[in-house]
Amino acid sequence: MTTTPLVLGPMLRYVDETSASIWVETGEAASVVVRTGQGSWTARTFAVHGHHYALVEVTGLQPGSGTAYTVEINGRQVWPDLSQGPELKFPASVIATRTVGEPLRLAFGSCRTSIPHTKEGNRTHGVDAMRAYALSMADDAAFPRPDLILFLGDQVYADSTSEEMQQFIAARRDIREDPGAELKDYEEYAHLYSLAWSDDANRWLLSTLPSAMIFDDHDIRDDWNASMSWKQEMEATSWWQDRIVAGLASYWVYQHLGNLSPERRAEDRIWQRIINHHGDDELDLSAELDAFADRADKDPASYRWSYVRDFDDTRLIVVDSRVARVLTPDARALLNEEETAWLDSKMVGGFRHLLVGTSLPFLLPLGLHHIESWDEALAQGAWGKAGALLGEKLRQGMDLEHWAAFQNSFRDVALMATEVADGKRGPAPETVTFLSGDVHFSYVSEVDRPSGSRILQAVCSPIRNPLPRLLRSSTAILSYGFAAPVGALVARSVKVPDPPFRWRNIRGPWFDNNLAGLEGGPEGLRLWWQTGTVDDGDHLHPRLEEVAAMTVPPRRTRKDAPGGEVAPEAALQDRRTAWARRGRRQ
Repeated sequence: MTTTPLVLGPMLRYVDETSASIWVETGEAASVVVRTGQGSWTARTFAVHGHHYALVEVTGLQPGSGTAYTVEINGRQVWPDLSQGPELKFPASVIATRTVGEPLRLAFGSCRTSIPHTKEGNRTHGVDAMRAYALSMADDAAFPRPDLILFLGDQVYADSTSEEMQQFIAARRDIREDPGAELKDYEEYAHLYSLAWSDDANRWLLSTLPSAMIFDDHDIRDDWNASMSWKQEMEATSWWQDRIVAGLASYWVYQHLGNLSPERRAEDRIWQRIINHHGDDELDLSAELDAFADRADKDPASYRWSYVRDFDDTRLIVVDSRVARVLTPDARALLNEEETAWLDSKMVGGFRHLLVGTSLPFLLPLGLHHIESWDEALAQGAWGKAGALLGEKLRQGMDLEHWAAFQNSFRDVALMATEVADGKRGPAPETVTFLSGDVHFSYVSEVDRPSGSRILQAVCSPIRNPLPRLLRSSTAILSYGFAAPVGALVARSVKVPDPPFRWRNIRGPWFDNNLAGLEGGPEGLRLWWQTGTVDDGDHLHPRLEEVAAMTVPPRRTRKDAPGGEVAPEAALQDRRTAWARRGRRQ
């Protein structure tokens, strides 16, 4: 058993105008104190399979303030670590609360492998864009700090493990037996998260930037819930049950708990067990959390992983596109009925920007979209049993399981987005923007619309796990150029209806490791992508460099003002007024 008081963290998670949530993993049962110049807040740890965690709820903060904090475990300060001496490597960790009325500044990305930041690691996996971002922020007091960093899936790779992870696995079981070098249980997940989040720069970054997260397939396994055939194949193995239970249980602890607002967290039954435990002994949630994870997998409607956050004039909806799937072959859906209804209720107007975070791109390049819709029809029997087998083989072999491969769900959400953009669900926003990752290249697409809100797809992938160069060429060929008209013909050959709208690529693709940024301003929605570059062989200290940037201006949508149109700021004030009257703040 480890004797290190602070194993992992602190991680600054949910932060609003007056409160913050700070998560830690400790070496033993403990009392954890977060202390600022204004007061202190305490939480006791809870245990899961021999590991100890606490989430401290800090309250009573001032809006728009920046408050340095320290962390104590059983009376000993562990963050910042005073054993480093007076010359601390990174600035103090700060809780920066939201300033009411300021536009949201968001960083986002997906797909980050836990590989050492060495010459060899950078050769095989590229420079970690997140580390370059952290170092730039630490070195420059004027660096524009985001209000939130949003991780859109594959925070850890349970199925494609590093040499360090494999050494840990081999030390505790025979790595030649199933599941081999893949993760088997909670203990291995805990170690994988430690590898992902414990290097100095990224650990500091996560201690001082609020973060939100959602899983994708590699957090559990490649193609997770691609189809019923995939699920049945996994369930026939000797190890899958342990994997899915450990994966979802650890996700709840390491990622999901910190996503929740204090109000939403108070409604969570497992959290209620934690805060209502008053005995002298530490609460052990191992059996309860395993049962919860098993139930969430078998009955997706029993728990919601999706969540929504409002930042003044911007709404962010983060959607679970993995657990909530319906895999019945003749009724496939990316979102089940309950999840679809929930998303439908959150897709409303009255905001300047409506952001939808989904790990899988909603708008793939048109060529890939048509191929995936064709493959779904094939798998559902458009060419008979032989064609269905081929379609299923292609679905898994080529990762054809995005929104386009679940046409019912794609069309449902397309209708929601269009109705919001047309002002049918309240005052129309300037943009409806889908934020995604997964595909290991970045791009921006826009739906072709002569009027109304802009509907955009912005992708940032990977943070650190680039496609091999050969695959970059094949991906571009299948996605762009002649692939779109050829794909459309192929899709029509199996009677797939045309998409409800058309979209086009307006920027990209690029294949660098990236972390993206987003901010609304008077000129429109600004987007940018940044990567890490090594100078003079200094692999531990990469420099942050801009890869691409663009601003999407708002459309002028109203004709009833002098000169025929209303300026964007006047239209925004109309929306704010209407929203306040309706009182629909989340």
